[in-house]
Amino acid sequence: MTSISMKNSGGREEALRRMLLIREFDSTAGDLFADGDIPGFVHLYIGEEAVAVGACAALDGDDFITSTHRGHGHCIAKGLDPRRMMAELLGKREGYCNGKGGSMHIADVDANMLGANGIVGAGPPLAAGAALTCQYHDEDRVALAFLGDGAVAQGQIHEAINLAATWDLPAVFLVENNHFGEGTPVEEQHNVEKLSETAESYNIPGFTVDGMDVTAVNEAVEEARERALAGDGPTFIEVETYRYRGHFEGDPEPYRDEEDVERWQQRDPIDTFADRLIDRGELTESELDDLRAEVEAEIEEAVAFAQEADEPTPEEAYDDMFGEPVPEIERFASALHADGRGGDPQ
Repeated sequence: MTSISMKNSGGREEALRRMLLIREFDSTAGDLFADGDIPGFVHLYIGEEAVAVGACAALDGDDFITSTHRGHGHCIAKGLDPRRMMAELLGKREGYCNGKGGSMHIADVDANMLGANGIVGAGPPLAAGAALTCQYHDEDRVALAFLGDGAVAQGQIHEAINLAATWDLPAVFLVENNHFGEGTPVEEQHNVEKLSETAESYNIPGFTVDGMDVTAVNEAVEEARERALAGDGPTFIEVETYRYRGHFEGDPEPYRDEEDVERWQQRDPIDTFADRLIDRGELTESELDDLRAEVEAEIEEAVAFAQEADEPTPEEAYDDMFGEPVPEIERFASALHADGRGGDPQ
């Protein structure tokens, strides 16, 4: 899948299709996990689809993203193949990480998707590094880090933002505030009313937008990207969204009640966006039905592909553990040292 633009009706329909695809992928993944077909943990993105799609639709295909432990939606929004994603979840060789990463570690460097990550807050430092690379090579591209509300309390987040702000790196830090860090309500984690107020500490713009509205997310990230490309540094965006499922599949969810979930579901990002397109005459009910059927068929095919894929052999366990040395790294470190922005290059 290629990058899309929401400035035209075709792009908006494609945005809806990708949200539907994320919903169907994760709903199916939840069923497969319940049936015992997926090893490890699974964290579903259901309810948050507008965030990933709105953000990635504002990016160019050459832009970088980093993800979180809840990364399926980010992967699909960035254009990754659901077949290889499903194969990765099932631990198959045809998966993006040859079946060794599973749900929390899908990555595709060729697509500039630098990886989901089981470590809370690990993505922003990687995004800051990617943004530094873009700046060093004078390239017109940016790095966007997805992170959760709980990650905002992690020290490495602030190190990454401080570095990006100090060096005016072309980065975007996007916080998916789904109101719970695992089972802890967001108001019990932080001493600010809006997480976007964090930006004030680094003298960079901070915005809070409706994460259930794909258009609002898209416009906020577009503005942040333009600012980054203009050399004005990073932007901190908080999107208020909600996950319909537990922190992980099997979560008993003692920290919230069903009425709270139902209130958020009344503002479902897929239903409200589809209604908007229908009201504007950009989509018909029949075309929406066709989109749903197309997406269901695509995910059914992805499951079949994954189930038929090969298992990695025990002998492959130690493959892919080391990469080839990159000569440019030494030159890069030396250049930063000469510029006064790095330590001893040795």
